[in-house]
Formats: sequence, C-alpha cells, structure tokens
Amino acid sequence: MLDPELFATKLEEVMEYHNFALTNYYGVDAVDYQTTLDEAMAQAKLIKHMITDVTEEIHQNIANGKNTLFEGAQGALLDIDQGTYPFVTSSNTTSGGAVTGSGVGVTDIDYVLGIVKAYTTRVGGGPFPTELIYDVTTDEGDDIGKELGTIGCEFGATTGRQRRCGWLDMVTLNRSFNINAVTGICLTKLDVMDNLDTIKICIAYEIDGEETTIPPYAAEGYAKANPIYIDMPGWKTSTIGTSSFDSLPIEAQNYIRKIEELSNLPVDILSTGPDRDETLILKHPFE
Repeated sequence: MLDPELFATKLEEVMEYHNFALTNYYGVDAVDYQTTLDEAMAQAKLIKHMITDVTEEIHQNIANGKNTLFEGAQGALLDIDQGTYPFVTSSNTTSGGAVTGSGVGVTDIDYVLGIVKAYTTRVGGGPFPTELIYDVTTDEGDDIGKELGTIGCEFGATTGRQRRCGWLDMVTLNRSFNINAVTGICLTKLDVMDNLDTIKICIAYEIDGEETTIPPYAAEGYAKANPIYIDMPGWKTSTIGTSSFDSLPIEAQNYIRKIEELSNLPVDILSTGPDRDETLILKHPFE
C-alpha cells in the first residue's frame, strides 16, 4: 500500500485469478476490481502513518536501555514443533516465537516469565494424564474437576468451550519450562483451590512399569502414562486479595515452595484473584 501503482498491479493480477474461479467454478458474480482498489486505498490512508520498521525500532529501544515486553499466546505444548502433535495449533507458541516474529536476537531476551495456573487445564482433545474428568453438559464426573472449572471459570475466551481441568502436572510443566527457557514463574488462580482438603501434584509418570519424569515422545504415549502424585494439605481459607506472601496460609506457602523445588525456578509473581490489585509481584521482571 506504500506504492499505490505496484499495489494496483498486484491486486489486478490476484483478482483476475480469483474472479475466474468465482464465475466459472462457483457460478457467482465477480468482485469489482475498481471498487476493491478504491476501498483499499482509502484504508491505506488510515494506516500508512502507522507503518514502520518494527525490528529496527525494537533494537533502538534495546540500545537505549528501554524495556521491551513480548506477550505470548496459548499453551507451550500447543506449539506446532514442540507440542503434543497432532493436538497443537498452527504456530510456535513458545518464547522462541518472540525471536522469529519480531527480529530480535536470541540473546536479547534476558528474562522469560512463565504463566502457570496452580492446576492444569486443556481445551479440546489431546493427552492429559492428570485430568479430573467432568462434563459440564451432563453435570457428570469428578467433583474436584467440576469445582476447579466452576470456580476458575474455565471456559475458552474465544470459543467458549469448557476447559478440561486436573492436578498440576510437573512432568509436562517442566518440559514447558525447558523449551521456553523460563526464568521465573507467574503462578495464577491459587484462590481457585481455597476450598480443597487435599491437593495433589504429579511428580512423575509410571509407564510400562517404569517411573519417569520425561514426557512420552508422541501424544499416543500419554495413554500409557499413569501419574505419580504427592499429596499436600489444602489451606481451607480464602487467599483472595492477599497483600503479601507471608500473609498466605502456611499450607499455601508450602504448595508454592514445593512448585519452586520441583521446577528449580522461583515464583516471581503470584495471582490470588482476577483484579490487578490481587496480584503479588515478588520480583519485578524489569528489575
């Protein structure tokens, strides 16, 4: 759109191709070239001033000591290369996607914050060894799976689909930490577990009689994985809006410390509710 003449030529070529298919194969009217061109040029006037060399701008910010934040989307094991194929998305969801997508160098990223729920969820199909199976449409299944999904409002933000819920799985979580080179953890939705008597953490799988902390090679291998759990006492009191780590019930503190021990990573941010003022920043990523 920065070169109107070149854009007009390319648009004409591509519309000729697609209009042939529309009129000859689908029996519908062709899309008018001039109308499309006029609309596109009008849109160009609105966005041309926002076009810049993003890669250069980011590198200039880095050179000037400015902070740059990249935000990822979707779970790490939905990554098309590193995920539980074929139950994956169409792109790279790991932190490496920030490099390929923006043009920054690998060593330019000096901190990776891993966003982790206090329990595990998954949308749609795919392996989930620690799942507490509950079907919202029939109101049948595991009571704790229902509680996590209900209190945690576990429905897809885009699709509205019910998220599957289960105990925290350190086998898949540690793999996610590794492939993302995570520096610190942001642990969310701790408050969803406030009413549980006992909380389980999966620390390994039993596969064909062998204990392992390494995920199976393929998605099909998870069908043989039986989670090995440790039990931790629940805290049975509200943590919503807790103002400091030391104010948390000791059982909640122990749960967080156990996650740090099993992952060998610090919990730098802790969320105990949906509001901004219900987030504890224990270590600021930019400090």
